[in-house]
Amino acid sequence: MKLRRDIFQAISDPTRRAILVLLTSQSMTAGTIASNFDAARPTISKHIQILNECELVESNQQGREIYYQLKIDKMKEIDNWLEQFRKIWENRFDNLDNVLNHLKNKKV
Repeated sequence: MKLRRDIFQAISDPTRRAILVLLTSQSMTAGTIASNFDAARPTISKHIQILNECELVESNQQGREIYYQLKIDKMKEIDNWLEQFRKIWENRFDNLDNVLNHLKNKKV
């Protein structure tokens, strides 16, 4: 049985994150995506394949070309999952700010 890659495995790589950023503006072919990197085209194609397996991008064939585009719904899933941690850290920073202000006022 082949294990499916995890979304967070996919976005852990800086090249794959850069590909996702590129695809925020428009759909692109693998060649166009690869032209933005110093890595060999097969290397970039492998990165695209991983993103596709994790359903972060989707492909559409137009004639002989295959265009890749970002799947916004999957990106929203990631954002929703991260939101819980964002709230925790915001609360912690707010609490720290309150403590620091209290200590500052105590010294004055």
